[in-house]
Amino acid sequence: MSDYILLSLGIVFMIVGIIGCLVPVLPGPPLSFLGIIFLHLTRFGQFSTPTLITFGIITVIVTIVDYIVPVWGTRRFGGSKYGTKGATIGLIIGFFLGPLGIILGPLIGAFVGEMIFKDDLSYAFKAGFGSLLGFLTGIGLKLAASFAMTFYFVKELIK
Repeated sequence: MSDYILLSLGIVFMIVGIIGCLVPVLPGPPLSFLGIIFLHLTRFGQFSTPTLITFGIITVIVTIVDYIVPVWGTRRFGGSKYGTKGATIGLIIGFFLGPLGIILGPLIGAFVGEMIFKDDLSYAFKAGFGSLLGFLTGIGLKLAASFAMTFYFVKELIK
């Protein structure tokens, strides 16, 4: 009975982990890693210790890099904190507008944030693009980590 509860929790955490890669308030890779741990605690899946350690290290690295990359992208293109905050707000709003909103929301949000900071169209576009690039890179890294863990979750489950 407890195996099925842990398996159910593992599946839920894997799904929410992938969703969390796109929604800023949910930590995607850590939730996916918890899904791996839940499966490991059942009779349905037994990961080796090196595999669990590797996934743990990847989770920590991706989580840290996710906070650094958007700032790096914004600064690399000459932007400010306003651009980063604008990109985050734009993503949240864009999430409700579908896939195109998820892509365009951060760009528009960063652009608006930079226009508030410094009323210069060229500067705002350049910084907004940098923020978007960094933000999307972070999302890509999180998705790659969560999808890799999901792949191994399913592989171990059907083994």
